[in-house]
Amino acid sequence: MKGRKSYLVALALVAVSFALGVYYYPRMPDQIASHWNASGNADGTMPKLWGLFLIPTMTAGLLVLFAAIPRIDPLRENIAEFRRYYDLFIVLFVAFMLYMQALIVLWNLGYRFDFTMVLSPAIGVLYYFIGALMSRVERNWFIGVRTPWTLSDDRVWKRTHARAGPLFKLAGIIAILGAFVPRYAIYLVVGPVLLAAAYLMLYSYVEYRRVAA
Repeated sequence: MKGRKSYLVALALVAVSFALGVYYYPRMPDQIASHWNASGNADGTMPKLWGLFLIPTMTAGLLVLFAAIPRIDPLRENIAEFRRYYDLFIVLFVAFMLYMQALIVLWNLGYRFDFTMVLSPAIGVLYYFIGALMSRVERNWFIGVRTPWTLSDDRVWKRTHARAGPLFKLAGIIAILGAFVPRYAIYLVVGPVLLAAAYLMLYSYVEYRRVAA
């Protein structure tokens, strides 16, 4: 999917997200469920205006940021090397946000489900694609594992991201398992990606010391 087409698809998904809020606004209670705990049960509310339009508004703002990054990054020529995967990530991210918006609407229409369980497969797919993106990302200031050590040396950047790709893919597969073991879904979604992030930070430091030696 080429750049312009991917942004048009993302804009269409944002429009659908806003349309969901507009269409179902009259059917929503004044206070709608907007936050769920680790067990997948609603434990927080907000006025329906914010509850229905916060996610679409945030998504629209992030889409503007995503579109700006390839233009404002001092290393934008490197982003061009993996631009196809970056554009696909944007579409996938916006689709994920639309999915969350749909789940919020369904819950507040009276449908009941374990929120974490039904969200975990979507998070897993997002993690997996981030892994695919990480394997191809070139050094830049906005996208990837941006530690002082990866940003300082191309060799450290490449070695760290060669590790990051498989780790995020594995985190995605583990997160998807949350749909089958809802009791542990939150741990399967959050735990692996936190461990991967901590490992990659440490790995980039060790690699930098090795390269500098």
